[in-house]
Amino acid sequence: MSALFETYTLRDVTIPNRVWMPPMCQYSAAPEGPDMGAPNDWHFAHYAARAAGGTGLIIVEATGVSPEGRISPYDLGIWNGTQVEAFRRITRFLVSQGTVPAIQLAHAGRKASTDQPWKGGAPVGPEAHGWQSLAPSAVAFDERHPVPTELTVARIQEIVGQFADAARRALAAGFEITEIHGAHGYLINEFLSPHSNRRTDEYGGSYENRTRFALEVVDAVRAVWPDDKPLFFRISATDWLEDEGWTADDTVRFAADLHAHGIDLLDVSTGGNASGVRVPVGPGYQVPFATRVKAETPMPVAAVGLITDAEQAEKIIANGEADAVLLGRELLRNPSFARLAARELGADVHVPDQYHRSV
Repeated sequence: MSALFETYTLRDVTIPNRVWMPPMCQYSAAPEGPDMGAPNDWHFAHYAARAAGGTGLIIVEATGVSPEGRISPYDLGIWNGTQVEAFRRITRFLVSQGTVPAIQLAHAGRKASTDQPWKGGAPVGPEAHGWQSLAPSAVAFDERHPVPTELTVARIQEIVGQFADAARRALAAGFEITEIHGAHGYLINEFLSPHSNRRTDEYGGSYENRTRFALEVVDAVRAVWPDDKPLFFRISATDWLEDEGWTADDTVRFAADLHAHGIDLLDVSTGGNASGVRVPVGPGYQVPFATRVKAETPMPVAAVGLITDAEQAEKIIANGEADAVLLGRELLRNPSFARLAARELGADVHVPDQYHRSV
């Protein structure tokens, strides 16, 4: 029996296998007009292909809880009914293939208002559908990014409410799992790390103050998200900085706090909050951070980071290093990774009737 293709249950949701798709922005939504931020044919085809390929859980890309919460003008959003209705088309198809649909709710903070990556990804202004970015402190991400506007306490509370409203809409759109984006240098991560959070009020300084905003978001979302449905949190386990920043020790401590506040699984990534850092990239390079959280806290974890083949993924699950694996680039290259991995490992996976000739 393959560990990778065992079912996995959180609360009342059972995921058919441990091959999961992480949120990966497509930068392909309309930047203006009535369909701004709504998923379109590209998004449907993109997610539908991975569901037909046997992926157990698909987490839809970082989706802005407000227009200024998007990473780029071309990102998805979930702040209105038009977007909700467009998402329903995707969630219905995923469910029809036995895939559990999930969505990542996000606010990009000081890294918002950038161009599509294939156009350079530089910050854009109003002439290119851009806007003024927001952050815990008026500290730019790097020399290319403008200095963001420091959030007032009132605006912080407004954003907490936007996350809760987005979770309500995610439920209406048919999602079974919501993930809160607290990684990769976006707003929640910016509050967590002393590298980006220079505040001196109740949202800055001590560990308790820097984690306050994240826990307020978690509490607000958990209050409106059904008790029978799981809630995930994505974290950057380290800023990869030697002298300052968020650390692996902080992550272990925070994982226990998140678990106490109703988070059901920690999606463990790294980096993104500091520019110019050296990251020791290699196969499975982020897995040890997930493994440490799993070993030292009661929090279930999913591992990411250059997991590219069936045997590697199988060992991570079988050895108890993580409860699931999230394959990003590999699922971009091969939408049917799960079906091919099941064949290699002698396991069963959903195959659409139309594709049975491929088995």
